[in-house]
Amino acid sequence: MAKAAQQTPQLLMPKATSIWLIENTALTFRQIADFTGITEIEVEALANEEIGKGIVGRDPIEHGEITKSELERCEADPLASLKMAKRDLPCAKIRSKGPRYTPVSKRGDKPDAIAYIIKHNPEISDAQICKLVGTTKPTIASIRDRSHPNSSNLRPRHPAELGLCTYSEFEKAYNKGLKAAGKDPEAIKAEREAEIQKGLDAPQENEPSKGSSAGFDFSNFLPEDSNSENS
Repeated sequence: MAKAAQQTPQLLMPKATSIWLIENTALTFRQIADFTGITEIEVEALANEEIGKGIVGRDPIEHGEITKSELERCEADPLASLKMAKRDLPCAKIRSKGPRYTPVSKRGDKPDAIAYIIKHNPEISDAQICKLVGTTKPTIASIRDRSHPNSSNLRPRHPAELGLCTYSEFEKAYNKGLKAAGKDPEAIKAEREAEIQKGLDAPQENEPSKGSSAGFDFSNFLPEDSNSENS
């Protein structure tokens, strides 16, 4: 009888673990990204406090996810990859359904992110917005029909800039929405880039020609004697 495939161990809180490693070790962003399973760009954003400001660091040594000697080995060799410590406990199951967890400090930004998507990316479905932002459909509906309690103070802002999702996740949801609407994402992207380039290349209206003095009255700058001679 064939043996069941072993499940690859996964961290319970990858971003919190990343923050701890950033603050307490000399590991490179690449090493931390490889160990935690998040992207190197996200690790850098966590280090710069562009995202994850409400997340408290989680010590992987204390929780038996890695050994101190393994950390020291990889700190000494930037090209080495961290290996998780062997544990007898079963691997944590990753929740695949329901809204994502959002730090308390970021929860007040959700309405702004929803407003941005509704305004600039109507192709993204409500179900996709729920996954991106970690919200519910009734909240989306209240922002759309302006019945949300904070409607008058909403400032549409990109969810990735607020740290509620990554740019790659947003792009994926956007492309999925375009495909569902029967549109080609690549064609739409090329069309938008062409419009931007056209705007950059177009001459500015009402811009006077170099050396031209048409339409400007210089009479106020002439000497008084000159004016009297012409009178």
